Order: sequence, then structure tokens, then C-alpha cells
Amino acid sequence: MRGHHSFFKRNGLLIVFMSFMVLCWLGQAYTGFKESKQERYEKGLPPFSFTEYLESGHFIQATFENWESEFLQMGLYVVLTVFLFQKGSAESKKLDGSEEVDREPKVHEKAPWPVKKGGIYLKLYKNSLSLAFFLLFIVSFFMHAYGTMKQINEEENKHFTLLQTIYENRFWFESLQNWQSEFLSVASIVLLSVYLRQMGSPESKPVDTPHDETGG
Repeated sequence: MRGHHSFFKRNGLLIVFMSFMVLCWLGQAYTGFKESKQERYEKGLPPFSFTEYLESGHFIQATFENWESEFLQMGLYVVLTVFLFQKGSAESKKLDGSEEVDREPKVHEKAPWPVKKGGIYLKLYKNSLSLAFFLLFIVSFFMHAYGTMKQINEEENKHFTLLQTIYENRFWFESLQNWQSEFLSVASIVLLSVYLRQMGSPESKPVDTPHDETGG
């Protein structure tokens, strides 16, 4: 069937969202550069060139502060939906009985290679989605700390280490203000998908489904 659909048809969701991401990231870089220039002028510091700005703590911190919260949100969401439920939500499994995602994998001709290999490879593959998100979260967490450290050292003429930065209230203020917004967004779709519908979206139940029916 692959030959019957264009590349965009097969990958449109990813392409569009990655395009939005790149456009917003470029906008962030440009506006952040302008903001940094003004801030450094007010502090009596020489301005960065645009290339220097992309390597500065200001840009690194702002980028990874947001990525960190996204990966934490998705990692927790993937794990918690394994065993936690919300009656009536399209984002939850049914309260009773097992579902297709709960069954043990079977070896067949087109199964992914870790399924065929078995053992530790299969065990890791069974949890690979959450592991990937948590790994991305850890990398983003430390890159956020690194960016904050650079920004403090660049603008305040200090010599903070990464460990000192992680103990700073400033670092946790930056993190927690994003984490709470991500948890709110997940809670919102979990609750709103009980009562509201979007025809054609896999994130919604069918329009005529009763409110109290769990599952999509």
C-alpha cells in the first residue's frame, strides 16, 4: 500500500509539527538575540553577534528549559497510562479487561528484530518508548543547567559549576514553571476528552460515544 500514498500523506503529521517547531525555534533565536542585546547593553556588557548568541547561555537555557518539560511530560504520560485510568477519557484504557497493547508480543515474520531476538533485547524494546523520553529528559535537564550556568557566568561574572547551578533557586524556578504547565495540559486533555469531541481525531472518542465510556 505504500506506493499508493505520497511521502507527505505517510508522514504529514510529523512534517507539519517539525516545521512548526523549526519556525518557532528560528523566531525564538531572532527575538532572543534582540532581547539579549538589550539586556547586555543595560548591564554594560558587549553585545553578542548572532553566531555567538546561538552558543550563549541565554539561548541554550531557553531552548532546553522547554524541551526538558516536554520530554518529562511525555515520559510520565506513557508510563502512567499503563496502570492509571480515567473513566470516560479517550486518553485512558478501559477500566476492565485487557487491551491489545497489554498482550505479550508474539514472534512472526514481520515482527521487529528485538521481538525475534528475545531476552534483554525484548525487555528493553517493551519499554523503549518511555526509556527514550526519559533519556531525552535527562539530557535536556543537564543542558538546561549548563545553559543557566553559562548565562550566570557570562552576565554576572561568576564561576558557577554545573552542580552549583542545579542547587540554585533560579534553575528550579525555570524548570518548575514549565513542568506545572505541561502537567496541566495533560490533565486538560484527559478531562476534556471525557465530555468534548473532535470528529476524525484519534485523540477523541467517536462523537456519539457516551461520556462515561472509557477508551477511544
